Amino acid sequence: MPKVIISEFMDEATIAAELAGFDVLYDPGLVDRPADLAAAVAGADALIVRNRTQVRGALLDAARDLKVVGRLGVGLDNIDGPACRDRGIAVYPATGANDVAVAEYVVATAMLLLRGAYGATARVAAGTWPRNALLGREISGKRLGLVGFGAIARETAQRAAALGMAIAAHDPFVAESDPAWNPAYGIVQRQALDALIEQSDVLSLHVPLTDQTRGLIDAAALARMPEGAILINAARGGVVDEAALAEALRSGHLGGAALDVFDREPLDAEAGAVFADVPNLILTPHIAGVTQESNVRVSAVTAQAVRRHLTER
Repeated sequence: MPKVIISEFMDEATIAAELAGFDVLYDPGLVDRPADLAAAVAGADALIVRNRTQVRGALLDAARDLKVVGRLGVGLDNIDGPACRDRGIAVYPATGANDVAVAEYVVATAMLLLRGAYGATARVAAGTWPRNALLGREISGKRLGLVGFGAIARETAQRAAALGMAIAAHDPFVAESDPAWNPAYGIVQRQALDALIEQSDVLSLHVPLTDQTRGLIDAAALARMPEGAILINAARGGVVDEAALAEALRSGHLGGAALDVFDREPLDAEAGAVFADVPNLILTPHIAGVTQESNVRVSAVTAQAVRRHLTER
């Protein structure tokens, strides 16, 4: 009977349905107990993780019989791909399963930051009626810049276009002839990165963390963004210089920002201190791609991939 270890949270009904007949250890707290996790993976055939479990080094050394890793999401920066390939371990991300959740997060957050009216509950309840202080901006007519134009960015573009935004994107890996630049909802302008940064009212990041993208949005890039622009990072921590972003918000150069991902995760009080008292900033705990619906989809796609690998080979 194949042994499957699940070290982070997953839809339990999906585990019961899709991994029936396997020896499953589901313990979403294992990620925070490295010694217990290493002991658990000894003799395991499969390991299912999200983004926090580091599938590399000592953990791979402990998992001598590991055949497959299922990733509850799409980013693979927590998995040592070359080491897995060298050991014959297959890796299956849940491609496409959380695209809609992230796209909705980006568009909803852009609207929230542009409008700026939704933090007034306490003042309204207290009778101050601060209408003049809450004259925000409409999303219609604004320009959305997408750094990266993969599946999630395309879902984001579709929703933004429906709200009247103009769409531009930069992605050197999507050929100029690719039909993605001319979807049914209208042309997506293909731009160089510098031009995209300089001309976008809302800049949303959709790139993996690599040597090339680490620190991509640094102080110089932030300074080139239009005054009052909005930055959203629901891709990977480390792509944005967090201290520089905090300063750009404090100075008033940027109109707002949202970070769902951080250079250090989970974000602790020490790393989070850089964001203290920063205005017009939304911080969320790497949750953009996780909704009730997407959790079921991601869990199902991952469990099915792991089952196929263990039973059909």
